[in-house]
Amino acid sequence: MTDNSLAVFENYKIRRHYDEEKETWYFSVVDILQVLIQQPDYQAARNYWKVLKNHLKKEGSESVTKCNRLKMEAADGKKYLTDAADPETLLRLIQSVPSPKAEPIKLWLAKVGYERIQDMSDPARSLDRAREYWQQHGRSEKWIQQRMMGQETRNKLTDYWKDHEITKEDEYSILTNIIHQEWSGVSVKKHKDIKGLKTQNLRDHMSEAELIFTALAELSTRQIAESVNATGMAENTDAGGKGGKIAKKARLELESKTGKSVITSENYLPPAKKQRQIKQNPDKSGNEE
Repeated sequence: MTDNSLAVFENYKIRRHYDEEKETWYFSVVDILQVLIQQPDYQAARNYWKVLKNHLKKEGSESVTKCNRLKMEAADGKKYLTDAADPETLLRLIQSVPSPKAEPIKLWLAKVGYERIQDMSDPARSLDRAREYWQQHGRSEKWIQQRMMGQETRNKLTDYWKDHEITKEDEYSILTNIIHQEWSGVSVKKHKDIKGLKTQNLRDHMSEAELIFTALAELSTRQIAESVNATGMAENTDAGGKGGKIAKKARLELESKTGKSVITSENYLPPAKKQRQIKQNPDKSGNEE
């Protein structure tokens, strides 16, 4: 596995996306089909999927309807909507493709699912794996501790939302962005742009200060929501704005004392990617209010 959004099977690169709320991996259907039909030409595999999808639709197969359209990075570096499916749906689709690679792919998908089951039954496994990953990428123990504490704060907030009528994926994203925009002065997308990130997780590239203020905003949001039993989108939006303001006030106070912006263009990209980021975004640094 090369990174969080890409996996490799027998030298075939398979794009994937991990849904943190559903705790499920989604894989590019076309990429899986490339392995099954041993087709190195992406366009040919795409055409194969188009024909197969129409055939399955006519048969009334649920496999097609359960595919999601997710934005995934293509060979040109741009993101396009791509048919993606979870392991269960992919196993059903594989049954429709005559291929000697069907069984190895099934075992591979089963292994991916098994690792997630292990993580769910023993959360320490996923924490240990995350710590090892960050250590390999040069993060300090202090940074790792702050990152893990921040994730725990985040999990408690999303658990609260889940229990108080926040159920749709876009609602989680909207609330997260409201909190982030309020405390930092920039949206999540703008913050990623400042750091030159594309598919990377923003929190994995935050400075210690950025992690601390994100955690403060989310902790404040949850405690405010709990104090009024905020339920539904409107009430949790209000709590998010108030929680974000608390962290914003602290951020502005720190910035006034240090003369430095908390929001920074610094990241942990590999040297090659960092150089591309500097060339593409030479002026993206600092904070915006």
